[in-house]
Amino acid sequence: MIPNILSIAGSDPSGGAGIQADLKAISANGGYGMAAITALTAQNTQRVRAVTLTEPDMVAAQIATIRDDIRIDAVKIGMLGSAAIIEAVAEALSGLSAPVVLDPVMVAKGGDRLLAAEVVAALRDRLAPLATVITPNLPEAADLLHTDMATDRPVMEAQAQALLTLGPQAVLLKGGHLAGGDSPDLLLSATEANWFEGARHATRNTHGTGCTLSSTLATQLGHGLPLPEAVARAKSYIATAIARSGDLSVGSGHGPVHHFHAFFPEA
Repeated sequence: MIPNILSIAGSDPSGGAGIQADLKAISANGGYGMAAITALTAQNTQRVRAVTLTEPDMVAAQIATIRDDIRIDAVKIGMLGSAAIIEAVAEALSGLSAPVVLDPVMVAKGGDRLLAAEVVAALRDRLAPLATVITPNLPEAADLLHTDMATDRPVMEAQAQALLTLGPQAVLLKGGHLAGGDSPDLLLSATEANWFEGARHATRNTHGTGCTLSSTLATQLGHGLPLPEAVARAKSYIATAIARSGDLSVGSGHGPVHHFHAFFPEA
């Protein structure tokens, strides 16, 4: 059965991140993608020029309307933008038994802040406890914990443990910001810790990598895979999407990854 995956996130008109990246990744991984849009952005591969948030009642209405009619097998939550939207999403998902992947989107690849600092507490307190797994990168983890960014694996382990106390069932702490040639990710739950190794690819085409990984992970969970196996498949998919990103020619900044690499011959 093809799983139905709901993405709750903002729109990226350049197609590399947000809802657009999520729907591509969900489709490429064998899911049926649905979307509740939390914001309209004017952005490209270089910068975010403008953001207009969706009214919280409209965000809630999108989710409620889907729930009224369609089975939801997994949820990915990305950019939210305000405490009111966070509250609306938390209420709208109440009672849903499907896995929830929370990607705490705070800063765009070009450095533009997408989530105001004062809203971080609402995300931490209202949504983290609802998550099957939360997927921060190192700067996002530091923001959530009000601390410095991890620079080695022991500190990553300590920060993942601290994030686990916020209430999610598991933490996938992404180590792509570590120095060196590797890009290790740590999956931590109350019962186990797993490191997922990966080589770093020398490319500027990393726009939407967090969105893509989290929506892929949600899709794999929607297929019914155990969390460690779902993470392994998601990490393999995003690694290849990054490695094949040079097949695309999109923009002059941080270009997108190649979501549909499996369907195209290598350039």
